[in-house]
Amino acid sequence: MAYLGSHPNQSNGEADGKDFINYQVIIVTLSVITLTITTYVFLSKRSKKGDLLPLPPGPRGLPLVGNLPFLKPDLHTHFSELSQIYGPIFKLQLGTKKCVVVSSSSLAKEILKDNDATFANHNPPIAALVITYGGNDILWNTHGPNWRMMRKVLVREMMSNTSLDVCYDLRRQEIQKMLREVYSKNGTPIDIGDLIFVTMLDMLMNMLWGGAIKREEKTRIGVEFRKMIGELVVLLGKTNVSDIFPILARFDLQGIERKAKEVFLWADTILDTVINERLKMKAMHSEKKPSKDDLGSKDFLEILLELNKKEGDGKETLSMTQLKALLLDIVTAGTDTTTTTLEWAFAEIMQNPYIMRKAQEELGEGVGMSNTVKESHISKLPYLNAVVKETQRLHPVLPLLVPHCPSQSCTIGQFTIPKGSNVFLNIWKIHRDPEAWKDPLEFLPERFLGDSNEYDYKGNNFNYLPFGSGRRICAGIPLAERVSTYMLASLLHSFEWKLPENVELDLSEEFGLVLKKRTPLLIIPTPRLSNVELFYN
Repeated sequence: MAYLGSHPNQSNGEADGKDFINYQVIIVTLSVITLTITTYVFLSKRSKKGDLLPLPPGPRGLPLVGNLPFLKPDLHTHFSELSQIYGPIFKLQLGTKKCVVVSSSSLAKEILKDNDATFANHNPPIAALVITYGGNDILWNTHGPNWRMMRKVLVREMMSNTSLDVCYDLRRQEIQKMLREVYSKNGTPIDIGDLIFVTMLDMLMNMLWGGAIKREEKTRIGVEFRKMIGELVVLLGKTNVSDIFPILARFDLQGIERKAKEVFLWADTILDTVINERLKMKAMHSEKKPSKDDLGSKDFLEILLELNKKEGDGKETLSMTQLKALLLDIVTAGTDTTTTTLEWAFAEIMQNPYIMRKAQEELGEGVGMSNTVKESHISKLPYLNAVVKETQRLHPVLPLLVPHCPSQSCTIGQFTIPKGSNVFLNIWKIHRDPEAWKDPLEFLPERFLGDSNEYDYKGNNFNYLPFGSGRRICAGIPLAERVSTYMLASLLHSFEWKLPENVELDLSEEFGLVLKKRTPLLIIPTPRLSNVELFYN
């Protein structure tokens, strides 16, 4: 690498050129000193007037690139180390982007509650803009009327208790299908993460557009979605030079934008296929009078298409772009996050065998050995619910959440947070704070067996924020809460699990937008339920 200020060796005959270069260096140095003094005086005067508090402390960086060369790959642990030096709030300069990292619950509260409206936006990277139809989804959309409308539709039509109860049978069928798959592999190692991912994807597709595609097409579309989601998560987790130096964006030096466009075209084609099939089905049955059995049986896609057909003066109308962005949000977020949580849960259970015994004792009492688990059992399984919550504490799926972006400069913790900066909340660090958690590095589900409201998922306890808080809290909490415990309970109740012989459990993390296990978890099932028919109901 050629560093600034370096130059080739010069011969004696190049003295005049050398003098000229030295003269340039002197001029540049004096200019920098003058600019620095002027800036310092200007800021000092403003500080005296009380107009501007200082920026947070932070490590020094290099010209142009700032702190970028010094970042370590695992940002959640790297930021935790820096917080030990610079405190619970510090700044980094990454190219042209100013970043602020917050690592305490009290400061998280200032951002997500006290100044919620100011921090209600996210700053989408280029890959996200490409994938989400220009940021037209719920995750990256600018906080405003369109975002509120889309979130309202999702919460009311899919995430309400009534809507989730209506489609319970779809979830039950997929869980039963999963149990049959595991039973068929009795005694052989199973990639538990892969199994859960496939089950979640099939479950969500059935809930979203159930009968919109033919049975033989479901497998193909499921395989394509799995590959697409894997590519998407990788792209969103990569550091993109084009995001850090927007002036270089048109060159797409790492090819991230190009790859994102490939994934986008792939996903858009699948969604178009599903939507067109549904529209053909509706056209064929348009003259058929609906029966009583049809009432209340609409899937989410049909509801969205009805909103898409409303006239412009309706209270809620969805463009086709918004419709597809919303569907893509649900499929990608719902599969990868739940899969990651449950794979970590199984890893911790393998590490702590007493947890499996205790959970299975609870299941034996609450469900019974002559039954399979139903969603109605979940409320009667406090210990298993505690296992899921402890997993989300020790292994938060989004360790830094999605960076918030203040719409105006504001004060947090007696420091100025500049407008437009990226604000990372290190939830991984907050969840391991020894002042808030006893033995924070230990996996102890018992810590969640007290008041269930003290550590719920609503984002009111800022020591525990697995789904965030405030306006941008995860909209899919009701589904995630049901499905995570339901799936874990079903697998633990129906099977014993163990590691293959001579295999050492790996609990190392792989940082990205989603915090995954570095190596897939392979474990061996053995049926617990003696009645074989229970696996084939």
